[in-house]
Amino acid sequence: MNKIKNSLLLTLAFCAAMGLSPLTAQTLPWDSTMRPQNFKAKLLEYQANPIVKGDYVFMGNSITAAGNWSQLLNLPQAKNRGISGDITFGLLERLDEVIAGKPAKLFVLIGINDISRNIPDSVILANYKKLISRVRKGSSKTQLYFYTLLPVNASFERFKNHYGKDEHILWLNEEIKKLAARKVKVIDLYSHFTDQDKRLKAELTKDGLHLIPEGYKVWAEVLKNGKYLR
Repeated sequence: MNKIKNSLLLTLAFCAAMGLSPLTAQTLPWDSTMRPQNFKAKLLEYQANPIVKGDYVFMGNSITAAGNWSQLLNLPQAKNRGISGDITFGLLERLDEVIAGKPAKLFVLIGINDISRNIPDSVILANYKKLISRVRKGSSKTQLYFYTLLPVNASFERFKNHYGKDEHILWLNEEIKKLAARKVKVIDLYSHFTDQDKRLKAELTKDGLHLIPEGYKVWAEVLKNGKYLR
């Protein structure tokens, strides 16, 4: 109960700070402290394989974590920093390890789990901007890339907390595109994975949320054809 009250208070405080009306904002209970069960173990794993200058870092949740980026992209310097179930708050918590290595490039896909947990869109966007500011301050030569969020496909009936929230995906994707004004390179994954009904293409997913190998091949081609790896 206290956790719910604290979450609501955080929402109201954020709305007040941003000049938003809580009547027009998302006010469902949400929790910024949630971390995946393997969060600490993954941090130790990453510390044992530190990022160095010249690395290309792929940061995000399970969708990023499942990609073998070195193999997919023929890129020995690729480092995977995806953690299954992670949210923007978790990513910010572990960002210092990435910044300290001063990688050449940082690719970020994060936010769908925030949406599933009812974290307000405006809070997710604020966390994106915090990430950008911290990378700019701590590793100014790192090229920063943000992906638009992937669609989901409710017909699989596997991740119901992620379904029925397409308007949040679409709103955040429009805001992500605006990050280009902050000298962030935006990669529009959404358009490459969406079917005619604006759902994640069934032939590229196993459960309506996560990708199968064919999906990662599409992703890799987006990066190669867009010349984002140069």
